[in-house]
Amino acid sequence: MATFLYRLGLGAFRRRRLVVLVWLGVLAAVAVGAAGARGPSDEEFSMPGIESQKAFDLMEERFPGAAADGATARIVFVAPDGRQVGTGDLRKAVVNAVDTLGGGPRVAAVADPFESQAVSKDGTTAYATVTYKVESADVTDADRAAVDKAANQARAAGLTVETGGSAMDGGGGPGGVAEIVGLSAAAVVLLITFGSLAAAGLPLLTAIVGVAVSLFTVVLLAGPLGLSSDTLTLGTMLGLAVGIDYALFVVSRYREERERGRPPQEAAGVAVGTAGSAVVFAGITVMIALAGLSVVGIPTLTKMGLAAAGAIAVAVLVALTLVPALLGYWPDAVLARRTRKARARGADRTVLPSGGAPGTRTRVNLGTRWAGFVLRRPVAVLILGVVGLVALAVPVASLRLGMPGDEAKSAATTERRAYDALAAGFGPGFNGPLTIVVDARGSADPHAAVRAVGDRIGGTAGIVSVSQARFNQVGDTAVFRATPSSSPTDQRTKDLVEAIRRDRPAVEKQASATFEVTGTTALNIDVAAKVQAALVPYLAVVGGLAVVLLLLVFRSLLVPIKAALGFVLSVLAALGVLVLVFQEGHAADLFGVEQTGPIMSLMPIFMMGIVFGLAMDYEVFLVSRMREAYTHGEGAEQAVVSGFRHSARVVTAAALIMIAVFSGFIGEQGGLIKMLGFGLAAAVLFDAFVVRMAIVPAVLALLGDRAWWLPSRLGRVLPRVDVEGSALLGHARPAGPDRDPDGPVRAHR
Repeated sequence: MATFLYRLGLGAFRRRRLVVLVWLGVLAAVAVGAAGARGPSDEEFSMPGIESQKAFDLMEERFPGAAADGATARIVFVAPDGRQVGTGDLRKAVVNAVDTLGGGPRVAAVADPFESQAVSKDGTTAYATVTYKVESADVTDADRAAVDKAANQARAAGLTVETGGSAMDGGGGPGGVAEIVGLSAAAVVLLITFGSLAAAGLPLLTAIVGVAVSLFTVVLLAGPLGLSSDTLTLGTMLGLAVGIDYALFVVSRYREERERGRPPQEAAGVAVGTAGSAVVFAGITVMIALAGLSVVGIPTLTKMGLAAAGAIAVAVLVALTLVPALLGYWPDAVLARRTRKARARGADRTVLPSGGAPGTRTRVNLGTRWAGFVLRRPVAVLILGVVGLVALAVPVASLRLGMPGDEAKSAATTERRAYDALAAGFGPGFNGPLTIVVDARGSADPHAAVRAVGDRIGGTAGIVSVSQARFNQVGDTAVFRATPSSSPTDQRTKDLVEAIRRDRPAVEKQASATFEVTGTTALNIDVAAKVQAALVPYLAVVGGLAVVLLLLVFRSLLVPIKAALGFVLSVLAALGVLVLVFQEGHAADLFGVEQTGPIMSLMPIFMMGIVFGLAMDYEVFLVSRMREAYTHGEGAEQAVVSGFRHSARVVTAAALIMIAVFSGFIGEQGGLIKMLGFGLAAAVLFDAFVVRMAIVPAVLALLGDRAWWLPSRLGRVLPRVDVEGSALLGHARPAGPDRDPDGPVRAHR
């Protein structure tokens, strides 16, 4: 692989004009296609195999057209203190608003609150539901403006009016602020790391190109594949983070090879053959982890994972082709100022590769100082790091999963205020009623059977009301709503759903009919249960995959096990911090969390998949340089120092860039993206600076030569993956007049 990538880097450097034109052509093609595409939408969430989904499917079968995908808007009217919405001028204002809304070209129907009994018992609150002929993605700004106009007319009469519903969502996806924050922070980190505007700007430029290609492609495919706006934002988040990091690793290795005396073209080839090999491996691990999300069985999760994996693939291709092509245009501009001055004076620096041969003096930097500190106190560093991460992971034991809705939005939004007004007027459970689907095909008297089910459920503790049942045309299936006394995300609501289902056998025997519980609340409860059950198996699969992949890369038995355990520690610690902030409310104000509650169901699975890939990034880039030094003749401890001397600064910069990019998304309004940005930033912080920078060298110091041991039988079976670039000995020209650029290689360990 190293040889192939070396040739690829050389080819991109030589044919830089063609490479740049190809990328510009691809960007233009997907941009033009995306301009006329439908774009992402917030599709209905579904999960095959759970009860609530089966009940929904039964509704679609028995009530054709009733479960249409048309968008809805809800307008909530609240009377001033001491008055009621159904009296005098307030009633007239509500009726006028309803009449105004009914004239829209895409409006299918508007439910008058006084005719549909959508008025609270105390008469202070009412709501009107607008149903559209089109889906949420096809509702125009003019349609939303009509709702706002009707609301303003009612406000003029003294009513407090708030709006919500799927039709009022003006679309999601990247809004620009998070991306600007992340790019700005990344620019500062790169400038400090490289000390060159060109070297700092090149990773940013290539990352932007890669993200643009990915985003336009997602927009282009969103309609046919049913991709959501969160998919777009996730692709942006990961594309920016890994795109900058992958380019950073290639540019850093290019600068290192130039300092060793290689000419620009050779340096580009070696950089792509060595750092590029690590980029390919790291990118593949991220893509496998994201694509592996499909095994959970949630279509939305599968689509998001595959789309994000596509963004990673684009980032890898950009780093392997566009980066060396642009280096061809500015071969010296990306070098450090001291190197450019030395070349201007005619000095040609030739440095020992891999930090020098045994017995030679090596350059000291912060990385070597830190490595020396850890090597002198490996037990203390190991214990402190492990105990600290375990302590942060303790809150995971109280993890509650759910799908927060409008109640998790900022109080400054009209959706949140509408939610609160309905809860105040109709009770906390009004925003999350349970839908009961009764199948009475086997009953002699379907109506009596449905009444029996309704009476039994209505008498369950925690149910405040049961609506009148609605039968299908055949008369063998009915649907009614049961309103809980608690809010949709309350633990009592979950217990209520479980109690109704536990009591089902007795109810069905009495009524001679079967029933199932569905609705948004029940669906979210079922999804959370299934995801929580999948956490440990998925963690085992991902951890096992890490061991296998790293076994191929490092040809060591203990290094992969250590890497997998470190990944488990970092992801559990990040989840623990997520629980502390978003579920328990500690420091919630600091991160803009206005309403605590359960962690979104998809969060742990997403974090495991993404953090797995990112953790393997740092493991490969850091430990591969240690193995390179070790196989070139250095002792076990000296190899650790050499790995830190070459990689610590770059890995630190890469981690800071990822933390900055992910942190920028904490300010997003979407609950999933906000949590994901916070969780990934925390995970990268723990994994890069605690696991990889502290625990890894401490463990390697304690293991010594045993760290690189591999059973001989296993060594003969495993294929060789040349991440260190040893195969380039026969292709790359020497770094100096008479020096082999890679030094002697140990045949066996």
